[in-house]
Amino acid sequence: MNFQKLFQQFTKIKVAVVGDVMLDTYWWGHVERISPEAPVPVVSFDRREHRIGGAANVALNAASLGAQVKVFSVIGDDDDGVLLQALISKNNIDPSCLLKSNARVTTNKMRVISRNQQMMRLDAETVKDLCAEDEKRLTDAVKKFVEKEKPEVVIFEDYNKGVLTENVINKIISVCQKNNVVTAVDPKRKNFFSYKGVDIFKPNLKEVKEGLSLLLDDIHLASLKNIHAQLFLKLHHNISFITLSEKGVFYQDGKKATIISSHLRNIADVSGAGDTVIAVASLVYAATKDVHLMAEVANIAGGLVCEEVGTVAINKERLINECKLLLA
Repeated sequence: MNFQKLFQQFTKIKVAVVGDVMLDTYWWGHVERISPEAPVPVVSFDRREHRIGGAANVALNAASLGAQVKVFSVIGDDDDGVLLQALISKNNIDPSCLLKSNARVTTNKMRVISRNQQMMRLDAETVKDLCAEDEKRLTDAVKKFVEKEKPEVVIFEDYNKGVLTENVINKIISVCQKNNVVTAVDPKRKNFFSYKGVDIFKPNLKEVKEGLSLLLDDIHLASLKNIHAQLFLKLHHNISFITLSEKGVFYQDGKKATIISSHLRNIADVSGAGDTVIAVASLVYAATKDVHLMAEVANIAGGLVCEEVGTVAINKERLINECKLLLA
C-alpha cells in the first residue's frame, strides 16, 4: 500500500458532518494548596485555551487529513457560538451551515486541568430535541448540500444533545441513499437504533452493551459476530465497526469479520479518540471501499490521539509514518 498516495486522495473527498458540535474550553493551572473553605484543591490559573469538540472535532480530523469538510448543526445565538464558528472557519472547515437558534445554547465543556490531570468539568448545554422548525432548517440544508455538491460521505456524530433527532436522522439517511452517498455514524444510546440502513455503524463496546442490554465479560470474535448479527436485525446496515478500547477494534462486513489489536501507546487522554476513529474510517472507506484497511488505519489513528491531552486532531504526517511502520 502506498500510504502517501492514499492520503493524497483525501483532498478530493467532500465530507458533510452532521451532529452535536461543541466548544471545549481548557483552564490550565497549577495546584500548590488545598482550599481552607472546602476540601478541594486551589488551582492557580495559568492560561485558557479553546478547542472545537463533538461533531466539530470529527470535522477537524477530516479537514486535518486534507478533506473538503462542511459541518451541519444547530447552535445557540450566543458568544460561545460566535467563538466556535470562528475556530471552525480558522481550521479550513465550512461553518456556513451552523444554524443559530434562540431556543438553544452552544455547548461548552469547560475543563480545569493541572499537571495534565482533569480536576473538574463544567458543562453549559441544551440537551432537549430540536423543535420542528429547527429540524426542517437543518434537514433542508443537508439535503441541498447532498443534492448539489454530491459529497462522498456524510458522517453522523451523535452526543445526545438533541440535534440528531429521529426525524433528522431518517430524512438525511434517505436523501443520502437516493444520491448514493456513503453514511457513517458514531451513535449514542438515545437514538441507537434509529440509524437504519447506514453503511458504517461505529459504536464503542460500552454503547453496544448498553444498546443491546448485554452482560458480557469475555469479548472474543464469536461474541462480537453475535453482536453484529443482533445489530443487523435492527439496523440492516452494511458494516459494524466497534472500538474495543485497549483491545483494539472489531469489524464485520457481511461474513468477513476480525479483531484488530491495538498498538502499544502511552495513553494520556482518551477524550476525542472516537471522533478521530470515525473521521479516519470514513475517509479511508470513501477512498478505497476496503473495510480491513479502514479498520487498520482508524485503529492506529485512535491510538495516536490518545497520547495527547484533550481533544486534538490527528496529525497527517505522523499517521502516514505510523501506517508505513505498522502496516507495511
